[in-house]
Amino acid sequence: MKHPVDVHVGKRIRHRRWLQGMTQQQLADAVGIKFQQIQKYETGMNRVSASRLWDIASALDVEISFFFEGLGEGTQRPSGSDMLADKEATELLRAYYAIPETQRRRLFDLARVLGGAAA
Repeated sequence: MKHPVDVHVGKRIRHRRWLQGMTQQQLADAVGIKFQQIQKYETGMNRVSASRLWDIASALDVEISFFFEGLGEGTQRPSGSDMLADKEATELLRAYYAIPETQRRRLFDLARVLGGAAA
């Protein structure tokens, strides 16, 4: 049976890999394992060891804590809705980070204004 934390960490690996535009094979090569193992991590079928998570975090250019964001405090179950599970949200994030920094800041400011107007 899959543990909810392993599933959550796997989802975070998959979404970060996807945002980086990296294939499972590329991540596996960067970490020194076979891509099938990445598949198992991403589905939560296999638990990621601490040292392997360290390697994956380095390859994906994130802090280890990134993989645990969204887990409920004091519980081992993912909290609330996982925004990264929404394909539209992940596509928007990927497109956003493809925009040059100065234009991205302007878009961010616009989104905050529009978000405030909708509230």
